[in-house]
Amino acid sequence: MALSKQQTATDDATLVLTGTSHTRLGFARRLRPIFRGSNGLRAGWRLLIFLVLTGVPPGASFAIAGARGGQAQQTTLTPLLLGVNDAMLFLVLGIVTWIMGKIEHRKFSEYGLPPRKAMGKDFWTGSLCGFGAISGTLLTMFLLHGFRITSLALHGTAILSSLVGWSIAFLLVGLFEEFAFRGYIQYTLTSGIGFWPAAVLMSGLFGLLHLIADSNENVVGSASVVLFGLLLCFFLRRTGNLWCAVGFHFAYDWGQTFFYGVPDSGIVPYHNLFNSVLSGPRWLTGGGVGPEASVLTPIALLVVALVFSRYYPKRLSQIQEPRLETSASMPVTPS
Repeated sequence: MALSKQQTATDDATLVLTGTSHTRLGFARRLRPIFRGSNGLRAGWRLLIFLVLTGVPPGASFAIAGARGGQAQQTTLTPLLLGVNDAMLFLVLGIVTWIMGKIEHRKFSEYGLPPRKAMGKDFWTGSLCGFGAISGTLLTMFLLHGFRITSLALHGTAILSSLVGWSIAFLLVGLFEEFAFRGYIQYTLTSGIGFWPAAVLMSGLFGLLHLIADSNENVVGSASVVLFGLLLCFFLRRTGNLWCAVGFHFAYDWGQTFFYGVPDSGIVPYHNLFNSVLSGPRWLTGGGVGPEASVLTPIALLVVALVFSRYYPKRLSQIQEPRLETSASMPVTPS
């Protein structure tokens, strides 16, 4: 009888412990979809870790860097100042992205900047498109009597030194801004909400920060910045990497500020090749903001998109798009 009572007590204790274990296991299973999906840790949590590791969200970093337009009145923006600033920001992004790649068991190249394609065909194609876009915009403006080149601003060895300085600076600008808005964050958001919803979200943020950073910015200029972002996302979509977007960004800024000597997002040119004058209504010239705020800019971007889509047809094998997340317990449908 005593043994029977002892056995009963042991069985009851086992049931209690087993029930507790099952309760905890069931609770853990219910919580799991909140944190994990078909791609592992969900996109929102990965982004949170990324932003914590950077210390400041890349968007805020860009806002700080983008305030250069307002600061230009107090401090002359030189190639050295601009280049060092954006090199440091790009370095932080690169290190944190590399860390996230280790956490997620992915290669650094999957986030948009494969080193083996650096300065390759895609970069120079983007550079040609960027310089062509700003040149076409200013040529049209010239024909409408809103822009003219008045003289050569540099002579002798100053031309070469400024050319090299601004080329390096704007390359770093392109690398930082493209990697900040269309690198890790674009990749991770794509896995959560899809490529184009992520592109619209980040391009909208890109335009908003330009509007906040530059007190002279207007609605047309901000809308143009959003279109810039969408065009650069289109480049990413078609090529599978960011080098074409970096090239476009580099050459467009280089053409405005150094070559033609017109304001770039309100930044006054310094050691530019040509002295130029913008005259006429603001809707045509962009006023103090520069061609970015001209109604001609969205037209130029549309032309670039159409030409690019003609010569860069969609090739699915090039696009390394992450799969959309689903619940870890649900079957995954290939994209």
